[in-house]
Amino acid sequence: LPRPWRRRLRQFHSGNNILTMSADETEADNNCCASCGIAELDDIKLMDCDACDLVRYCSEKCQQEHRPYHELLCKERAAELRDEILFRQPESSYLGDCPICCLPLSNDDDKSILMGCCSKRICIGCDFANQLRETKDKLEKKCLFCRHPSPNSEEEAKLNNMKRVEANDPVAIYEMGKNRYFEGDYKSAFKYFSKAAGLGDAEAHYLLSVMYRKGDNVEKDEKKEVYHLEEAAIGGHPYARHNLGCREWENGRMDRAIKHYIIAAKLGHDRSLEVVKKNYTNGYVSKEDFAAALRAHQAAVDATKSAQREEAEAGRRVM
Repeated sequence: LPRPWRRRLRQFHSGNNILTMSADETEADNNCCASCGIAELDDIKLMDCDACDLVRYCSEKCQQEHRPYHELLCKERAAELRDEILFRQPESSYLGDCPICCLPLSNDDDKSILMGCCSKRICIGCDFANQLRETKDKLEKKCLFCRHPSPNSEEEAKLNNMKRVEANDPVAIYEMGKNRYFEGDYKSAFKYFSKAAGLGDAEAHYLLSVMYRKGDNVEKDEKKEVYHLEEAAIGGHPYARHNLGCREWENGRMDRAIKHYIIAAKLGHDRSLEVVKKNYTNGYVSKEDFAAALRAHQAAVDATKSAQREEAEAGRRVM
């Protein structure tokens, strides 16, 4: 075993964190192959470990030979890196902003409309204002974003959606999967959800977690369920984040559960805020964390409000 890794193993087994090594020691180690010790030169390029950022290798052979010595440290560091990503507060929910008014979309699906022609989600405020304009000026009904004529039939709408699916649009692929899921065609739904998830769709990851939890045409798999929940949560899905909190709480990992609930609450998720409030009362959440979650939740909710959207909601109630 090369000298740098003898030192690292001694530190690990003595309980010292290898990340406390000096910058010079870390840089020196990273400039050498962790297995054979050869230094990186012009004609020798080192590659990083696939899972962590601790070591580098000159070849796949060296990586395989070094695996028994590195595996324990690698798993520990990979878990740390995963948690850094998992517990990072998303800038916004997975829904993002309305492309017309540029205000954040509400977590409530009923307060936005998905356009099948371009897969853009538009808030009810902009959609309602556009309907009023088209009615008043007797204009042809068109998509507010891409200006594609509105479909005249369900068949035409399905054709528009299929064009987006063929263009590898993750939102359209997810919607196709959702339709199949509620029709009971779980095999096709799984296929579409998997493809959309591979393209980065958070909602598809969330529905895959549901399928693995319920065993809908797939074998129940807790690891895969949690994986897809985590991917959805990283993508800004507050419901997935809340479910992760529930899962961690059931497993007795209260600290991790509270972190999930707080992140979801800051995204404007009402139910998570109620859980944070309850745990503040029970002493599991500090006063500072509760106050921060409360302020962020209110800010997230307020950001989705506008006079135009309130007018649209009032118009809906009248209709």
